[in-house]
Amino acid sequence: MRGVVVLLLALLIGGCEKIEVYKKSADGRPVEFGPREVQCVKCTMQLESKEHSAQAIMPNGRVYFFDDPGCMALWIKDQKDAKRIKLWVYTDDTHRYIEAKKACYRLGVQTPMNYGFGAYEKRRDGCVGFDRFVAMMARGENMTNPAIKKRILERQ
Repeated sequence: MRGVVVLLLALLIGGCEKIEVYKKSADGRPVEFGPREVQCVKCTMQLESKEHSAQAIMPNGRVYFFDDPGCMALWIKDQKDAKRIKLWVYTDDTHRYIEAKKACYRLGVQTPMNYGFGAYEKRRDGCVGFDRFVAMMARGENMTNPAIKKRILERQ
Protein backbone atom coordinates (compact mmCIF):
# COMPACT_ATOMS: atom_id res chain seq x y z
CA MET A 1 0.00 0.00 0.00
CA ARG A 2 2.82 2.39 0.86
CA GLY A 3 4.34 1.75 -2.58
CA VAL A 4 1.12 2.86 -4.29
CA VAL A 5 1.08 6.08 -2.27
CA VAL A 6 4.73 6.79 -3.14
CA LEU A 7 4.03 6.14 -6.83
CA LEU A 8 1.01 8.44 -6.83
CA LEU A 9 2.97 11.20 -5.11
CA ALA A 10 5.81 10.82 -7.61
CA LEU A 11 3.38 11.10 -10.52
CA LEU A 12 1.67 14.12 -9.01
CA ILE A 13 4.88 15.96 -8.22
CA GLY A 14 6.89 15.00 -11.29
CA GLY A 15 4.19 14.79 -13.94
CA CYS A 16 2.21 17.94 -13.31
CA GLU A 17 1.87 20.42 -16.14
CA LYS A 18 0.72 23.94 -15.40
CA ILE A 19 -2.94 23.98 -16.39
CA GLU A 20 -4.74 27.26 -15.98
CA VAL A 21 -8.28 27.29 -14.70
CA TYR A 22 -8.76 30.88 -15.76
CA LYS A 23 -7.08 33.75 -17.60
CA LYS A 24 -7.83 37.47 -17.78
CA SER A 25 -9.61 39.45 -20.49
CA ALA A 26 -8.94 43.17 -20.51
CA ASP A 27 -11.71 43.98 -22.99
CA GLY A 28 -14.44 41.43 -22.23
CA ARG A 29 -13.67 39.42 -25.37
CA PRO A 30 -12.64 35.75 -25.56
CA VAL A 31 -8.98 35.00 -25.00
CA GLU A 32 -6.61 32.72 -26.88
CA PHE A 33 -5.31 29.48 -25.40
CA GLY A 34 -3.21 26.57 -26.56
CA PRO A 35 -3.95 22.83 -26.49
CA ARG A 36 -4.10 21.46 -22.92
CA GLU A 37 -3.25 24.92 -21.54
CA VAL A 38 -6.62 25.49 -19.82
CA GLN A 39 -9.30 23.28 -18.34
CA CYS A 40 -13.06 23.33 -18.13
CA VAL A 41 -14.28 24.93 -14.91
CA LYS A 42 -17.29 22.56 -14.80
CA CYS A 43 -15.86 19.11 -15.65
CA THR A 44 -12.09 19.87 -15.30
CA MET A 45 -11.29 18.35 -18.71
CA GLN A 46 -8.38 19.97 -20.55
CA LEU A 47 -9.35 21.85 -23.70
CA GLU A 48 -7.65 20.54 -26.81
CA SER A 49 -8.90 23.26 -29.18
CA LYS A 50 -11.45 26.04 -29.64
CA GLU A 51 -13.88 23.60 -31.31
CA HIS A 52 -17.04 23.28 -29.16
CA SER A 53 -15.52 25.51 -26.48
CA ALA A 54 -17.08 28.37 -24.58
CA GLN A 55 -15.81 31.12 -22.31
CA ALA A 56 -17.40 33.04 -19.44
CA ILE A 57 -15.96 36.46 -18.70
CA MET A 58 -16.68 37.72 -15.22
CA PRO A 59 -17.15 41.43 -14.41
CA ASN A 60 -13.57 41.52 -13.03
CA GLY A 61 -12.14 40.18 -16.34
CA ARG A 62 -11.52 36.65 -15.11
CA VAL A 63 -12.19 34.15 -17.92
CA TYR A 64 -13.48 30.65 -17.25
CA PHE A 65 -13.30 28.00 -19.96
CA PHE A 66 -15.64 25.19 -21.01
CA ASP A 67 -14.84 22.27 -23.27
CA ASP A 68 -18.49 21.74 -24.23
CA PRO A 69 -21.42 24.19 -24.56
CA GLY A 70 -23.35 21.87 -22.22
CA CYS A 71 -20.81 22.45 -19.45
CA MET A 72 -21.31 26.20 -19.88
CA ALA A 73 -25.10 25.79 -19.64
CA LEU A 74 -24.88 23.70 -16.46
CA TRP A 75 -22.43 26.14 -14.90
CA ILE A 76 -24.29 29.38 -15.74
CA LYS A 77 -27.60 28.22 -14.26
CA ASP A 78 -25.89 28.03 -10.85
CA GLN A 79 -24.32 31.51 -10.94
CA LYS A 80 -25.86 34.12 -8.66
CA ASP A 81 -24.94 37.09 -10.85
CA ALA A 82 -25.43 35.40 -14.25
CA LYS A 83 -26.70 38.56 -15.97
CA ARG A 84 -23.34 40.28 -15.41
CA ILE A 85 -21.32 37.39 -16.92
CA LYS A 86 -20.45 37.69 -20.60
CA LEU A 87 -20.71 34.30 -22.34
CA TRP A 88 -19.03 33.37 -25.60
CA VAL A 89 -19.34 30.16 -27.61
CA TYR A 90 -17.27 28.87 -30.53
CA THR A 91 -19.56 28.15 -33.46
CA ASP A 92 -19.64 25.01 -35.57
CA ASP A 93 -20.60 26.88 -38.74
CA THR A 94 -18.52 30.09 -38.79
CA HIS A 95 -15.68 28.83 -36.58
CA ARG A 96 -15.41 31.89 -34.38
CA TYR A 97 -16.53 33.02 -30.95
CA ILE A 98 -19.87 34.82 -30.77
CA GLU A 99 -21.97 35.90 -27.83
CA ALA A 100 -23.57 32.73 -26.48
CA LYS A 101 -26.98 34.38 -26.14
CA LYS A 102 -26.98 35.21 -29.87
CA ALA A 103 -26.14 31.65 -30.96
CA CYS A 104 -28.63 28.93 -31.75
CA TYR A 105 -28.04 25.42 -30.45
CA ARG A 106 -28.77 22.18 -32.25
CA LEU A 107 -28.83 18.76 -30.66
CA GLY A 108 -27.14 15.84 -32.39
CA VAL A 109 -23.50 16.93 -32.62
CA GLN A 110 -20.54 14.99 -31.20
CA THR A 111 -19.13 17.18 -28.40
CA PRO A 112 -16.36 16.55 -25.84
CA MET A 113 -18.71 15.70 -22.94
CA ASN A 114 -21.29 14.09 -25.25
CA TYR A 115 -24.04 16.57 -24.38
CA GLY A 116 -24.48 16.92 -28.14
CA PHE A 117 -25.37 20.60 -28.55
CA GLY A 118 -23.54 22.37 -31.36
CA ALA A 119 -23.56 26.18 -31.41
CA TYR A 120 -24.33 28.01 -34.66
CA GLU A 121 -24.19 31.62 -35.72
CA LYS A 122 -26.58 31.13 -38.63
CA ARG A 123 -30.03 29.75 -37.84
CA ARG A 124 -30.82 26.26 -39.08
CA ASP A 125 -33.55 23.67 -38.71
CA GLY A 126 -33.85 22.22 -35.24
CA CYS A 127 -32.01 25.09 -33.53
CA VAL A 128 -33.15 26.49 -30.20
CA GLY A 129 -32.24 29.75 -28.53
CA PHE A 130 -29.93 30.18 -25.56
CA ASP A 131 -32.58 30.14 -22.82
CA ARG A 132 -34.21 26.98 -24.17
CA PHE A 133 -30.81 25.33 -24.56
CA VAL A 134 -29.94 26.07 -20.90
CA ALA A 135 -33.36 24.78 -19.79
CA MET A 136 -32.96 21.58 -21.83
CA MET A 137 -29.55 20.97 -20.29
CA ALA A 138 -30.97 21.55 -16.80
CA ARG A 139 -33.68 18.95 -17.47
CA GLY A 140 -31.20 16.40 -18.85
CA GLU A 141 -32.56 16.69 -22.39
CA ASN A 142 -29.27 16.07 -24.15
CA MET A 143 -27.35 13.23 -25.79
CA THR A 144 -26.24 11.77 -22.44
CA ASN A 145 -29.88 10.78 -21.92
CA PRO A 146 -30.32 7.39 -23.72
CA ALA A 147 -33.94 8.11 -24.72
CA ILE A 148 -33.02 11.51 -26.22
CA LYS A 149 -29.95 10.07 -27.94
CA LYS A 150 -32.01 7.28 -29.52
CA ARG A 151 -34.64 9.72 -30.78
CA ILE A 152 -32.04 12.08 -32.27
CA LEU A 153 -30.06 9.28 -33.92
CA GLU A 154 -33.20 7.83 -35.48
CA ARG A 155 -33.85 11.20 -37.18
CA GLN A 156 -30.35 11.46 -38.66
